[in-house]
Amino acid sequence: MGDFDPKIPASYQDCEFLMLGNTAPAIQSLVLDRLNNRPKFVMLDTMNLWIDIANDDLKSLLKRVDCLTINDEEARMLSGDYSLRRAAKTIMAMGPKTLIIKKGEHGALLFQNDDVFFCPALPLEEVFDPTGAGDTFAGGFISYLASTNDLSFENMKRAIIHGSAMASFCVEKFGTERIQDLTQEEISARVQEFVKLASFQMI
Repeated sequence: MGDFDPKIPASYQDCEFLMLGNTAPAIQSLVLDRLNNRPKFVMLDTMNLWIDIANDDLKSLLKRVDCLTINDEEARMLSGDYSLRRAAKTIMAMGPKTLIIKKGEHGALLFQNDDVFFCPALPLEEVFDPTGAGDTFAGGFISYLASTNDLSFENMKRAIIHGSAMASFCVEKFGTERIQDLTQEEISARVQEFVKLASFQMI
């Protein structure tokens, strides 16, 4: 993985939304270097391994991206702070203006400037296989942003709901079995489940 040489097809050169999947930061940087134009929105996924063994490369890369997605353990590791609110401020000061901290079955946090949004996880009766849920979440998030072409914080809230909905489908079967034949009706219905889960009225 560390010596992978990314080739960028000509048809991808003018992409406006880019998801840098989890691999060595040096390779992720190469992808950016090989694009003729910087995309409108660059999202980065990383993990504890790269925080540990490629910290300098990762911190250099963070200056070039718009959004970082990591889990709570990785956020504490990268920032050196146990408080996720303080950790978010520290990480965003490294470069990304938007940060998503995933908390697995406990949902996800979205940070931007002083704004914070919490998306709960859908309480499922059975989780068959959690493998790939994080990647599915990230794909759902950035694909919603790309489809709406709206980078406002309010729209990112909607995007994180869509990402969480997609991840909830992913865990219901093995691998990609559950998501490969999803219909738009199923996705819309699942999104509404999240909306109902998180909405209430003050009396």
